[in-house]
Amino acid sequence: MKKLYRDEFDEAKEEYNAKQTRENRKINDYFTHISNNSKSDLACEIIIELGDKKYWDTKDIKFKKRMTNVFKQQVIDLETILPTFKIASAIIHYDETSPHLHIVGVPIKIGGKNGMKKQVGKSDVFTKESLRKLQDKMRVLCIESFNKEYGLTNSLKGKKKGRNRDYHITEMDDYMEMKEHLEKNQERLEIANKKALELDNHTKEVKEIITDLKTTLTSKEKYVLKQEDKDKLVSYIDSVSKTNDEYKKIKTLSVTLNNVDIEIRENHDKIKTLTENNKALTLRVENLTKNISSKDKEIEELKEENHSLKNTLEFWKDKFLRVMSLIKDKLFGKEKERENYFDVSKDLYKKGIIKEDTFNDLNDKYNFSKEHDNKGKDDFEIEI
Repeated sequence: MKKLYRDEFDEAKEEYNAKQTRENRKINDYFTHISNNSKSDLACEIIIELGDKKYWDTKDIKFKKRMTNVFKQQVIDLETILPTFKIASAIIHYDETSPHLHIVGVPIKIGGKNGMKKQVGKSDVFTKESLRKLQDKMRVLCIESFNKEYGLTNSLKGKKKGRNRDYHITEMDDYMEMKEHLEKNQERLEIANKKALELDNHTKEVKEIITDLKTTLTSKEKYVLKQEDKDKLVSYIDSVSKTNDEYKKIKTLSVTLNNVDIEIRENHDKIKTLTENNKALTLRVENLTKNISSKDKEIEELKEENHSLKNTLEFWKDKFLRVMSLIKDKLFGKEKERENYFDVSKDLYKKGIIKEDTFNDLNDKYNFSKEHDNKGKDDFEIEI
């Protein structure tokens, strides 16, 4: 945590201190400064957990530890979604009810009106609305990573109080097909129901006929059947046959509807998984696009700064070359002036302002000038 504070805030701290005229207003160590401030938090903790005790109680440790890859991706996603939250540590716990990840980091705000231009800013980074959006995004990305790691098509339970939205079955194409199928067979269902009622009434009549049957005079094993009763029995048998036919059709319809229901459930899971995966991919693309845009802006700013530095460098390079040219000229001047400027050359060399080869060049010019100056005093011009 202390290293993170040094890396993130030292530059802003030094810039702030440079503007202070009073020593007691300067900040020696920002970590200690925040530690001693009761109104500020040094860091924030985020806990990420997927599934509950009931789910993880049925899983062995090998299965649980595959969550490592899921949690690693969560750290990457969190850094991408929320670049103003700098992560200091991320630790996975496998020794409790269910695997969970503890993330500790520092929320940072930039461009504050008072104090350092870069500061700890919990209330600026984490608002009620920003936390809601962060949780929604992390949920989508988490289940996508989980399903990818385990090869599953699971879905997260819905958030309460209407914070999320589930797909209703009426939104699915297969449902419309099933609804149309039901409407086509509604008449058949009504016919079958009507025939079942008729059959029920005929059954009572048949029972009465059988109860009232009388044996013949010649044999107790033979019964006398009236023509009217015979017609009723024939009609009853016909009703049974027709009802049985309708039952077979209904049974076929039932199997069809059951298959449609199974297919809808399977497609619902597939659609939901694909939708969540698509959401996760969209989120990652959006966040990467934002980060690229931010980096592009930084690059443009650095280009401008580099251009400014280049101009500044050229300016001082020109000044330096003029100074060196002046020193070289003065080395050929009068003795006292020459000695003074050579002393300046030696000081520049000792302090590392000029390199050895440059100093050697100046030294050669100084010696050359000195030698020729001495010769000039001893030589006389002879007229011939």
